[in-house]
Amino acid sequence: MTPDQYVTVARAGAHESEINRSRFLCSLAPAATEQEAQDFVARVRKEHPTASHNCFAYVIGADASVQKASDDGEPGGTAGVPMLQMLLRRDVRYAVAVVTRYYGGVKLGAGGLIRAYGGVVGEALDEVGTVTRRRYRLATVTVDHQRAGKTENDLRSTGRVVLDVRYGEAVSLEIGLPETDVDAFRAWLADVTAGTAGFELGGEAYSEG
Repeated sequence: MTPDQYVTVARAGAHESEINRSRFLCSLAPAATEQEAQDFVARVRKEHPTASHNCFAYVIGADASVQKASDDGEPGGTAGVPMLQMLLRRDVRYAVAVVTRYYGGVKLGAGGLIRAYGGVVGEALDEVGTVTRRRYRLATVTVDHQRAGKTENDLRSTGRVVLDVRYGEAVSLEIGLPETDVDAFRAWLADVTAGTAGFELGGEAYSEG
């Protein structure tokens, strides 16, 4: 079942923490595909070739269908997994995190590493910011030219998401509707257009809400 909403990273950004003289630099970015996530990891690695470790985690898919994590030489399970868990705990999807560590000479131990890697991802999410994307059914409302302006105004004034307006023999308004709103919307549309509007449901999409 596809979730009704998920959170993603608002933009690419970075956040740095120093823990026991080690520098932890978390780079975050939105990633629409696994390839985009891998490209971002490669880019960060290239920027920090002398770092002790470049560990990463990414989650692709609204249902988190793709999850990958790498400890990049840190003790198994102390870096990539806590980073991944932080992304999942925050419901973050379509995002990639890379934590670059410059070792400062003090060992942190397994518990310290887990806290450091997970913690810096959480701090980076707070600093860079996130956006919530909600699931919509796409739908097309078709009206004649006389009613088009008023119908569009009615849609916007009632908080509907108007994605596109196309003018042809009739006017097609592409909208996004929460799944739970479809039946009520049909009734509302028939009411405001005196039953003259066409209404066709399309596929699903996510938009910022």
